[in-house]
Amino acid sequence: MTNLSVNINKVATIRNARGGNIPDVKLAAIRCEMFGAHGITVHPRPDERHIRYQDVYDIRPIIKTEFNIEGYPSKDFIDLVKKVKPHQVTLVPDPPDVLTSNAGWDTVKHKDFLKEIISELKAEKIRTSIFVDTEFKNIEGAVLTGTDRVELYTEPYAAGFEKNKEKAVEPFVKAGELALKLGLGLNAGHDLSLQNLKYFVQNVKGISEVSIGHALISDALYFGLDNTIKLYLRELA
Repeated sequence: MTNLSVNINKVATIRNARGGNIPDVKLAAIRCEMFGAHGITVHPRPDERHIRYQDVYDIRPIIKTEFNIEGYPSKDFIDLVKKVKPHQVTLVPDPPDVLTSNAGWDTVKHKDFLKEIISELKAEKIRTSIFVDTEFKNIEGAVLTGTDRVELYTEPYAAGFEKNKEKAVEPFVKAGELALKLGLGLNAGHDLSLQNLKYFVQNVKGISEVSIGHALISDALYFGLDNTIKLYLRELA
């Protein structure tokens, strides 16, 4: 079964809109774990517009499931993850001002930079994953960085799903096959939802983990967090 890691950034977005501590991000992480999620994902950004660096420190000791921290590998970010020592760090190529992740790494152009960062993280015994698109050159280039896994950026799949799901998933099937053939672990994330998740994991073989935030937290407004996590787990079964 593919593991479900719940990205709780949107919980922090709601909290930050009013100040104070409602909803409680730590409690959300605990409840996601209690309700069956296999992991918790956070993506702190420099402006702390959702998850704050302090949240990361607060969450680490209170959960038992896998902790995945996403982010652009700035000095502050690397210092944070070295102190927190999550189970996994997912490196994304987001500049500080973007609204959300919108592309994978050019692993050929940034090979040396990524290789250096990944070497630092491996020295801390932290598993690494890097955000990539389905271009073969970027998956092949990922191997040369020393990363343990790649995370397939699935927004193009989600965008094309309703129109032609077979065509939308095809590049991901081929990219996943190549990643596994090259010895890389395989994650996926971005705009996966109850509508498109099952078809994706049924067709893209070998997905170890999906990271889902926006759709899942939105669904929880209608169905409740406990029920929503169970619905997503059912899609992955």
